[in-house]
Amino acid sequence: MSHQPQNIHAGTQIVTKVGVHGSNNALVHPRGAVGIITRTPCGHEQHYLVRFPDGFEASLLTDQFEVLKLFKDRLDPTGTPDFDLEQHVIYRCIVGSRAYGLETDSSDTDLRGIYLAPAELHWSLYGAPEQFEDNATQSCYWELQKFLVMALKANPNILECLYSPLVEKCTPIAEQLLAIRDRFLSQMIFQTFNGYALSQFKKIEQDLRNQGQVRWKHAMHLLRLLMTGAATLREGRVPVHVGSRRDELLAVKRGELTWPQVDAWRQELHRDFEQALMETKLPERPDYEAANEFLVRARKDAMRTDR
Repeated sequence: MSHQPQNIHAGTQIVTKVGVHGSNNALVHPRGAVGIITRTPCGHEQHYLVRFPDGFEASLLTDQFEVLKLFKDRLDPTGTPDFDLEQHVIYRCIVGSRAYGLETDSSDTDLRGIYLAPAELHWSLYGAPEQFEDNATQSCYWELQKFLVMALKANPNILECLYSPLVEKCTPIAEQLLAIRDRFLSQMIFQTFNGYALSQFKKIEQDLRNQGQVRWKHAMHLLRLLMTGAATLREGRVPVHVGSRRDELLAVKRGELTWPQVDAWRQELHRDFEQALMETKLPERPDYEAANEFLVRARKDAMRTDR
């Protein structure tokens, strides 16, 4: 009878039952190596992504590893408890279509959040993974330091997390973060939001070349990114929900406009984005000092809590 649990989450520590091989089939870790799951399978996938203490990552099936806690319990019933990710999650919000106000009946609920790694994990051989992905629950959690660095770089997905209107969990330390979220906003938004919009535009051009048609969801998000970027530069906040533009954007998603019409709208939004950059009162750079002070304070609070 297998002792393997049916639901293994990101953050679970495991022991390999097989040798782990890298390129050229060279043995990287022997049978019995310990690692930590950083991504769970999605859809019909069956492989878990496991990170080892040296940073090497490998995809393993459930019959190729065992949960470390169960392994230790057989040897020592008084062993230490497994790492519980949820216990260290300080912030969780809903992102994607539901946060944008563009959801339909078939929309998924995408969760994103922040976890504050305990000192014991930081000081261990594993180190603290920068992120955990759990495809079973459509969730992703970044370690606080990684999250702050990406926010300072004006990553659109991260900034949208800070301004999501749908927050599921917010601890006191996360409330302190939200209180300074405007410190992460800068003129860098023009480059990053434009970069993401350009990525969507390239996908559309590729679809037109290869398939002769547009994936209208890509077109909708291209327009949304440009709208959000310009509004952020003008308002000094990230308006995640599209508000009154919902019907127009969903019409694009349904393919009710022609590509020339959508492309003309795109060009108009690009010009407006440039105008917003010239008018913005946001600083050229985010407040790195405030972010660093917050991180140090959060680490100290975590150490006191862990005692």
